[in-house]
Amino acid sequence: MTPVSSHSPHGQSTLRTVQVLGGGNAGSSAHVRSLAAGLVARGVRVTVCAPVDADRAYDFSGAGAEHVHVPRSSDPGSVAALRAVCTGADLVHAHGLHASFRAALALAGRRTPLIVTWHSHAHSEGARAHFLRMLERRVVRAATVVLGTTSDLVDRARKAGARDARLAAVALPGRRTPVEPDEADPVSPKVRAELGAVARPLLMAVGSLDPQRGYDVLLDAARAWRRLDPVPLVAIAGEGPLRPVLQRRIEDEELPVRLLGRRDDVGELLAAADLAVLPSHWESRSVLAQEALHARVPLVATSVGGIPELVGDAAELVPAGDAAAFAEAVVRLLDDPGRREQLQEKGLRQAATWPTEDETVAQVLSVYDELTQPRPLI
Repeated sequence: MTPVSSHSPHGQSTLRTVQVLGGGNAGSSAHVRSLAAGLVARGVRVTVCAPVDADRAYDFSGAGAEHVHVPRSSDPGSVAALRAVCTGADLVHAHGLHASFRAALALAGRRTPLIVTWHSHAHSEGARAHFLRMLERRVVRAATVVLGTTSDLVDRARKAGARDARLAAVALPGRRTPVEPDEADPVSPKVRAELGAVARPLLMAVGSLDPQRGYDVLLDAARAWRRLDPVPLVAIAGEGPLRPVLQRRIEDEELPVRLLGRRDDVGELLAAADLAVLPSHWESRSVLAQEALHARVPLVATSVGGIPELVGDAAELVPAGDAAAFAEAVVRLLDDPGRREQLQEKGLRQAATWPTEDETVAQVLSVYDELTQPRPLI
């Protein structure tokens, strides 16, 4: 029987895809949820293999996909379960390094096309860094196509030996309508009062408390802001292994920084801020950067990874690890309302260039078609 696309007009056989997710990355989980909903709406059968807690958080079943619990571990039982789910699939699409490695193991000896999306890349040192590079090479050489969400990830995949690596920027799921300049926000004063930033600037950071995020640099910069009048307050929404270390520094050095932990009102927090700050040592397609530009919140970020490509000239960019440069950029913006307004307008224009969820789904589906449609005989 000749294979055909699920969304061809005459009711031919349905394309069946398996999406494999490790469950550890919020950005990739949200993308898979959005992708699943878009594919199902176009008549594609979607099975999402992910830990059960990921389905509770992102409701893949509610998007119309079948959810199958597959734990994060790469033990033989996990791989065998994944291999069983992938039986009969037209293609398998894995997201993230560890999920992709398990998918490659599960598909060993089969001709099922494997698509891998790299949303980011893991940072580590020493022996673990060597191990992760080995995993990357194994994954990209097993993949039929590697999709990178930023150009530097595409380059990394090619250097690791990918046969076919392409840029596939993903949309910000559930992206809101950009805030209008004269639009009043009754929530922001309450948020600022809750945080203790009624009569002082509020700087907002969002992200897990881990070494990649560069919060050590942010705390170094916060020391310089203590001399300002009024002293800006830095609020960090997120949780992670560095919390005790960061909290100890904040208390010992009396820094104007608050750790908010996990929050489900990040949009409201960001809308209440005077500036968004992103001090990361590496980022791919930062959700915070996208949210900030959509919300018309001026952004100070490090010029790393996919950030320059993502924001263009719509943010103040500084070198990674340079606390003095980061502190100075923030002070300049706080003192220059004209520059802040300019960045707000540039941010809206830059955000308009990013793909929508529909465009993201359409691009992925075109890759699926390419890999499953029969080639004409010459």
